[in-house]
Amino acid sequence: MKRSTPFAFLLLSASVASAALPALKVRPQVIDAQIKIGYGLAVADVDGDGRSDILLADARQIVWYRAPKWEKFVMAENLTAKDNVCIAARDLDGDGKAEVAVGAEWNPNDTLKSGAVFLLEAPADRTQRWTPRRLPHDPTTHRMHWVQTSGGWSLAVLPLHGRGNRNGEGEGVRVLGYEWPWRETSAPAPFAADQPALHLAHNFDLLPSSGGGSPESLLIAAKEGVLLADRRNGRPALLGLTTTPAGEVRRGVLPDGGRFLATIEPMHGNQVVVYRGADGSRDLTPSRRVIDENINQGHGLAAADLLGTGYDQLVAGWRGTRPGDRVGIRLYVPVDPAGREWRLHAVVDDNTMACEDLKVADLDGDGRPEVIAAGRASHNVVIYWNETPKS
Repeated sequence: MKRSTPFAFLLLSASVASAALPALKVRPQVIDAQIKIGYGLAVADVDGDGRSDILLADARQIVWYRAPKWEKFVMAENLTAKDNVCIAARDLDGDGKAEVAVGAEWNPNDTLKSGAVFLLEAPADRTQRWTPRRLPHDPTTHRMHWVQTSGGWSLAVLPLHGRGNRNGEGEGVRVLGYEWPWRETSAPAPFAADQPALHLAHNFDLLPSSGGGSPESLLIAAKEGVLLADRRNGRPALLGLTTTPAGEVRRGVLPDGGRFLATIEPMHGNQVVVYRGADGSRDLTPSRRVIDENINQGHGLAAADLLGTGYDQLVAGWRGTRPGDRVGIRLYVPVDPAGREWRLHAVVDDNTMACEDLKVADLDGDGRPEVIAAGRASHNVVIYWNETPKS
């Protein structure tokens, strides 16, 4: 395995390696400076006006910020005795308004009784309080996605630990699927068959459908590495793609049209890592490339084309560990068409965002996606408006 490139060299060579690319220009806008933790973000049209809104699972409140002025509305609060931890929002019935689910009762040290899953039922006026509907759950509810299945929609819920785990060991995590619409007779079911034991399953990414009504799949980052929950063959199974413990995972497109996986390793780790050839189910570990090992508590990741190049760049954010730690968000780019080498291209945020979560979405419809981030120690929600000139 090649030695990782020292970050000092990245800083010195970034401008040379990325000279042909446009300089990233972002304009930060703080839309909330008084959040508690900012565990999870989602972007969806909440009120059906055709604009993407921002949703946040904060410690005690579930809120949304209405575009374009970003007024804040509380959807629910104090759902459980402990903190909220995650949120999923997506239009499932085609009415232009998002359905919303949330996870709460966050206590990673209690692997027997913690966790909660709620559907939030919308009122006629969506700026008012929503009605929570509690569903069955496994302990340590941590992340969730609305997923298109072959028969409709499902809420996929990922716990951090398996039931009764201690120190990341013991029974494996169950990735549960909740059918939508949820009925009184409904019950959650394992999202994938023949599931290997997973531990410290920190985050997962939604892979889009290949078209024709085919189901969506999931990439899961865990202690065992990155796994693909492949649902294309009727009986979904988890397939191992890498073997190094990971906390975040995303998939993107390279300049030559190939795919890459990006991770933060290990969970809450210091390394931003890229794997090439993420088009199938083969082991990608031999292509592992560390592109940065100087982040501190990495906790946000996205693959998107912020520069208008026709291929994806990589956005990574970190939150720090102790008061006084430097935090921020960085943008990395592939140097060669096959993504064998990567370089730092831009600093999106320098020490004002202790990133707990980030999303990338085009909020103003200009074809250039924005970065949206929520800060833990910085207690803020920020839109980094993408004002990179178009070529």
